[in-house]
Amino acid sequence: MNQEERKAIYERFNLTSELLKTINCPQDLRRLKIEELPVLAKEIREFIVDTVSRTPGHLASNLGVVELTIALHYAFEFLTDKLIWDVGHQCYVHKLLTGRREGFSTLRQYKGLSGFPSKKESEYDPFICGHGGHAISTALGLSCADKIKEVDRKIVAVVGDASIGEGMSFEALNHAGDLKRNLIVILNDNEMGISSTVGAFSKYLNKIRTTPLFSDFKKEVHHLLKYFPIVGKRMDHTLEHITEILKREITPGQIFVDLGFNYFGPIDGHDIKTLIEILNDIKPLNGPLLLHVITEKGRGFEPASSNPARYHSAGKFQMCNGKVVEHPKDPKKISYTKVFSETLIDLASSNKEIVAITAAMPEGTGLDAFGKVYPERYFDVGMCEQHAIGLANGIISAGLKPVAAIYSTFLQRAYDQVFHDICVQGHSMVFALDRAGIVGSDGPTHNGVFDIAYLRHLPGMVLMAPKDGSELKAMLRKAVSVDSPVAIRYPKDDVPDEDLGKVCDNIEIGKGEIVREGPDGAIIAYGAMVQTSLKCADMLAEQDIEITVVNARFAKPLDEALILKIVSTNQIVLTVEDHTLVDGFGTAVLELLNDKGEETSNIHRLGIPDRFMEHGSRDIILKSVGIDAEGICESFLACWNNLEPSNINNKAGCKQTLV
Repeated sequence: MNQEERKAIYERFNLTSELLKTINCPQDLRRLKIEELPVLAKEIREFIVDTVSRTPGHLASNLGVVELTIALHYAFEFLTDKLIWDVGHQCYVHKLLTGRREGFSTLRQYKGLSGFPSKKESEYDPFICGHGGHAISTALGLSCADKIKEVDRKIVAVVGDASIGEGMSFEALNHAGDLKRNLIVILNDNEMGISSTVGAFSKYLNKIRTTPLFSDFKKEVHHLLKYFPIVGKRMDHTLEHITEILKREITPGQIFVDLGFNYFGPIDGHDIKTLIEILNDIKPLNGPLLLHVITEKGRGFEPASSNPARYHSAGKFQMCNGKVVEHPKDPKKISYTKVFSETLIDLASSNKEIVAITAAMPEGTGLDAFGKVYPERYFDVGMCEQHAIGLANGIISAGLKPVAAIYSTFLQRAYDQVFHDICVQGHSMVFALDRAGIVGSDGPTHNGVFDIAYLRHLPGMVLMAPKDGSELKAMLRKAVSVDSPVAIRYPKDDVPDEDLGKVCDNIEIGKGEIVREGPDGAIIAYGAMVQTSLKCADMLAEQDIEITVVNARFAKPLDEALILKIVSTNQIVLTVEDHTLVDGFGTAVLELLNDKGEETSNIHRLGIPDRFMEHGSRDIILKSVGIDAEGICESFLACWNNLEPSNINNKAGCKQTLV
């Protein structure tokens, strides 16, 4: 919205100041006239685009729910009523309307506003909402509790067309229809998840979007029969039977009606006046209600509306002559995701048994490229991780080799399927765990710091983590040839610069390597922490301390011989991992030493503490918990300074100079 457009709008409505600046809470919003709300919507879009251009965040999804969010806060009082977002990345407008406008520039930054609803931030956020599929179950639970406690309020769940296709959503819809509790489900239908929504249910929603309203058809037929008084009554009775059959083909939302919901829609999700009217109309009604709203992802910002997947999570950009200019990516930088994608495509060219599976993350996991080359061997199951692994079970039984690329934090949702459908069956497949370790700005729901813990105890599972891109290639080659389930974890990061052009030899299962040798102590590092530990070793060398750095490569099976040798020959041994210390790699090392009757007092574990990590950049979070190069160095020096001088390999003089 340029200055002339803004001036014309404000003159039209006789406004003297920008509306958004006057909104500090929903009560301020409700003081506005309905005719003023479209102006507010334009201001909000401009504000979000400007903020996200400087502070990367979820753009397209938030631009699509501007009018819907305004209407919800205009029609309800969510200090009393409750609003639950399914996948909370669409909550930016909600934050702006609930008193967080002044802090919005800190969005997704360390110690700033979360990119998701957070009950730590506002009383308008009853839950932390980072994953999809949970909202209807949670809303139904609140409604059940209200029934027991005789509380009179409205519970509203906003669910996307991708989330509503998840198993948990269907389970909740089924239960809600049976219980008949008071519940309002808003189906925000923009034909997109993060990428295009897939599946038969998506096609069903598309049918609803294009079907004329059945009620209008029925009304016209009844009106026509009035002109046939002799047969009209009999025909009218027969019509009820005919229409009962017909309506299952042409009635919008019949599946929701069959599940016990009172269905309304579909309606235009960008018509604020209509949204408010229908929300006020359905608010007094009892029982489970579903309002189907059609929205456009990225609305109001042409680059995002034309390419919503690209602008789902936008990087920094600026506008120049009406066009988006993105901050250029260093052409020398290559992400772990890209290395995985290119390697899998290469392997599939010679191995016809390789099949790729993703759960609604084709771009994020790099499998979109695989799908273009081998569409018949590529499956996007939508936001359904449980089904993804169940699907793999069947594929394996037919003699193929599935590779499921799923974010570490999302594979948690399919734990039972990994256990029951893969490990118990004795099946072999590859789990490519993208976004392992600290992810950064998405915070506690997205940090992949639990995968070692929830996979290591499963019999037959092999756990790998590469130190660089060339090792990821080698691990993937090995993983597709192994007759067991294999999980490879790698971070949301670029491969190390020094890795470019390197070639890693064949990986042997359960064998690590020494990448640097020194007599004064050792670091046994796992995955991405190897490079960080090497930087630490360089820092220690400047203080005349030379240490050994081990690339463990495997958390299961461990390289027992190598670890026992390192522990027996060094008085200081650190284990380092970007994973929770509870049941992580360091715990596996301690278990090994305990089983072998070895001394463990010289073992010091570094990793993620036993708490959920806040949002912030990967570098900042790793530093905050002491597993950046400086933090590892400080931990080593603390151990070094506690040694008796006679035990420091003739380096007693250094003890006074170490800081």
